[in-house]
Amino acid sequence: MAKTAPYGTWTSPVTTDVILKGGAKVDELFVDPITSTIYHNEQRPAEAGRVVIVNTEKGEDVVGKDWNVRSGVHEYGGAPAVAYDGTIYFSNLKDGRIYKLREGEQPEAVTPENASYRYAKFAVHPKHPHLIVAVREDHTDPQPSAVVNDLIIVNTKDKTIASIASGADFYTSPTFTPDGTHLAWQQWFHPDMPWEGAEVYVAEVQADQETLTLSNAKHVAGKRIDVSAAYPVWASNDLLLFVSDVSGYYNPWTYSIASDKAAAVLPEPIAEDFAEPQWNLGLNFGVPLDRDGKYALFSARKEGRNVLYLVSLRGGTLEELVSPYVNIASVQRVTHDAVVLRGSTHDEASQTVLCTIKDYAKPHFAPVQAKTTDKGLPFARTYISVPRSITLKVPETGESVHVLFYPPTNPDFVAPEGEKPPAVVSAHGGPTSSAVAGLSLAIQYYTSRGFAWVEVNYGGSSGYGRHYIKRLEGNWGLVDVQDCVVAAQQLSAPPYSLIDPKRIAITGRSAGGYTVLNALCDYPDVFAAGTSSFGISDLVTLEELTHKFESQYLFKLVGGNHASVPDVFRDRSPVHKAEKIKSPLLVLQGSVDAVVPPNQAELIVGDIRKRGGRVEYTVFEGEGHGWRKAENIRTALEKEIGFYEDVFGLKK
Repeated sequence: MAKTAPYGTWTSPVTTDVILKGGAKVDELFVDPITSTIYHNEQRPAEAGRVVIVNTEKGEDVVGKDWNVRSGVHEYGGAPAVAYDGTIYFSNLKDGRIYKLREGEQPEAVTPENASYRYAKFAVHPKHPHLIVAVREDHTDPQPSAVVNDLIIVNTKDKTIASIASGADFYTSPTFTPDGTHLAWQQWFHPDMPWEGAEVYVAEVQADQETLTLSNAKHVAGKRIDVSAAYPVWASNDLLLFVSDVSGYYNPWTYSIASDKAAAVLPEPIAEDFAEPQWNLGLNFGVPLDRDGKYALFSARKEGRNVLYLVSLRGGTLEELVSPYVNIASVQRVTHDAVVLRGSTHDEASQTVLCTIKDYAKPHFAPVQAKTTDKGLPFARTYISVPRSITLKVPETGESVHVLFYPPTNPDFVAPEGEKPPAVVSAHGGPTSSAVAGLSLAIQYYTSRGFAWVEVNYGGSSGYGRHYIKRLEGNWGLVDVQDCVVAAQQLSAPPYSLIDPKRIAITGRSAGGYTVLNALCDYPDVFAAGTSSFGISDLVTLEELTHKFESQYLFKLVGGNHASVPDVFRDRSPVHKAEKIKSPLLVLQGSVDAVVPPNQAELIVGDIRKRGGRVEYTVFEGEGHGWRKAENIRTALEKEIGFYEDVFGLKK
């Protein structure tokens, strides 16, 4: 029989040990196109957060304990490895060099020593597989304005490199036709982020045993500022597949070399995004299946969850496949009738799944087992809180605010009659990103203890089309804050009345931390507590110190640089209005964060301490933009919930 106990005091089987169990997090998948061997990059918190390559089906590490398979390109990295015909090429974080290895052998460096170079997103030439194209980021001069990105060719036999495409501010997604005669890639320029104005190019390839060059480069799709064309991949020797948001949503497009024309695959665009913003280089949402340019498989966002579509590239039709997964990522081709992906449900954590699609049959999903990952939950599913998707409205404008509401859930407890639960309102990072519905044990850590959890996909979030993203343009620090306040106020009042209005906390990481700090400043009576994890407090220092990838992102978000809109920079920097903060604040920060440097935390903490306000501050030594080490993940979780328990008077 369930015990009666106040919300927020329930005992739970979802412990920090459970969250850290196994210690591994699959970052992304990649597949050898010749052998169809599936690999994944696995983050190991118990091994200081290093990343290793794992043969997914065998569950065996491909690299030894001295290797950390990560890239520092764009600081966020991604796509640090590729496999081709049994050979793997990978970027090693410590020295930045590219290494070559075959399973069972020792890695061999194939690029010159140069600690200023970073490499990612490799493409192997199909006829001369010792030649690989890579994205290079040159930090010889580390000032963001002086960092140089280009595409290079690596001769892995001679261990030489040469630039083959340059001039744009950023490059990604180099991809060869199956016959190796053409290369496509994606590029963009400041002040755009890749989801704002990226372009796709195609060039002819001249290759021999020694080197590779490009000629007759053609702009295929995308337009600076206005249209993002992204994620190019060849469906045949003639047909290039990519996505474009010219309709307002990322929909599938193709380009034919023979006709020299790009066209939408669907006869009429649909209001769903078939891709997400490229925050790192390893993301992937669609792949061609056959090599004749007939079919492709895409994951798209529909009604708050991911769906799978079989797309006829010639007929322009869509078939939604029956899928149990609400969140789908890292879609990669295995064979003409199979893909591998990361999929999670409401009550199952993300796992690696082989999706097989036979003619006229329902897709078959089978977990790809690995020894160190994807273990089952050590508690009953009755402890899991299933989110409810709710669309709220901003009273003044009628604009939508999309939230995921997770109710307190624990079969062992009920709350006293009439009590409403304390709640944590979560503002995601980015800010051009989104909260998704798949199982998160960190959220269940709260809900199984009697807290409600509210994920806010505020204006500016992805997954709802370009217009929704652009709601934040010029309005960062306003719309995001407003929408989090709308969520707190409306969910705590009729007709919802789901949470206790006097016990609402707000939490966020990075850009979400900025939203937290502004919310506590501008709406001091809405939130009873807040946690900012590596959050931004001063836009001026952010402009001065942030890295190249995001160095001009800020200007669109707030409507200009500091010189042109100084009042906006001051008014929307929490450090300049910290005297308005009345609620207790917890600040968590990594000591070597290059994206949001520690001075951002120190500024706000110092100001609040001078005034005698309540602020708790923890610095995690050696951590960057997020926590990779097991002990720090544990400490951050325990500190934050303990902070709320204390503020809300829940501790016994």
